[in-house]
Amino acid sequence: MENKTEKLSQFFEQVKSLTFWKRIFGWSQFRNLSYDAYREFKSVLSQVSNVTQESSQLKSDNLVLKNDNEHLKNKQHELEKELLIINDRATSLSNENITLVRENIIFKQTEIDRKTKYEGYVEALNLIRGQIQDDRKKEVDQQQEKEIKKLKSQKEMWAKHQEGVKEVIKVICQKHTIEYVEKVPFKGNPDNTIKICDQFVIFDAKSPGSDDLGNFSSYIKLQTESVKKYIKEENVKKDIFLVIPPNTLDVIEQFSFSMGDYNAYVVTVDALEPIILSLKKLEEYQFVEQLSPEERDDICRVIGKFTHMTKRRIQVDQFFGRQFLDILSKCEYLPDDILKQAIEFEQSEKLNPPQEKREKLISNKQLEVDYQKIEKEAGLKGISS
Repeated sequence: MENKTEKLSQFFEQVKSLTFWKRIFGWSQFRNLSYDAYREFKSVLSQVSNVTQESSQLKSDNLVLKNDNEHLKNKQHELEKELLIINDRATSLSNENITLVRENIIFKQTEIDRKTKYEGYVEALNLIRGQIQDDRKKEVDQQQEKEIKKLKSQKEMWAKHQEGVKEVIKVICQKHTIEYVEKVPFKGNPDNTIKICDQFVIFDAKSPGSDDLGNFSSYIKLQTESVKKYIKEENVKKDIFLVIPPNTLDVIEQFSFSMGDYNAYVVTVDALEPIILSLKKLEEYQFVEQLSPEERDDICRVIGKFTHMTKRRIQVDQFFGRQFLDILSKCEYLPDDILKQAIEFEQSEKLNPPQEKREKLISNKQLEVDYQKIEKEAGLKGISS
């Protein structure tokens, strides 16, 4: 009898020790055990029925069997109650399970949405990063292209410097009736030679051999020594001029060299005309020996002042040129709409400086009148001169 109710006993033990988690995760096993217990229970009922039949034969045991039967009925009633409770709990757990499944589905869907949004943000960020990198690369490429064009322009300027200096000197000589000597009557072949007061004045064009200006100043210093060969020749003026490109002024450390028996001066193309005109002043005297020391000093002072003012003006123009270029480069970073409108205004502007006419001399008096007029206008506008 004990072996036949083993499953039923296990079932009751399981019922006693049944916990919330066992109901959730061990419900299948519990249910199978309940089936087995129920079958054993039915078997017990069958045995009770047999006992009841036997009780008719065994009246002496009838009371005991009735008590047992009553007891079993009570047990059965209790078991049914417990089964009802278990069924209710199972239903509740099933409902809870359905709720959890739904919440899990919602959570998974939310997680998918979050992942989709995150991937979208990452993709957008990568696109922005790529655009920034492309823009930066484009800026670098444009800057490199500007630098390359600048170097090419410098090299072209330096390559054409010698011919350019010759053309300028020839124009000056033609304009002021000065003799330009195509072939000198002495040893050597200077770049440019003019004749003033029966003296040969030499203007040698010098330019950098490469885009590296680091050694250009030292190169010019060596060239001041190399022109010594011309000084030994007859009727060659003891002042020799080395003409350099204007954009190399910044690297030149010294502009005049006293070499003992001659002097060398470093000048630019812009300084050629005032220097040549100053030298031409000597022709106003029939003999150089007739010049008094004061007159000689005056002539040298004029030449020196012309040279200094020309160099200073070039330096100032270059300084403001660099500042203007810096401002222009910063304008490229303005907002597109402002930059576009600024370009439109730029295209509509036009400067018309006074036109120079070859047959008309620039009057000193007129320059003075114009300067006083500018000062007067500045005073009326409250601008200090």
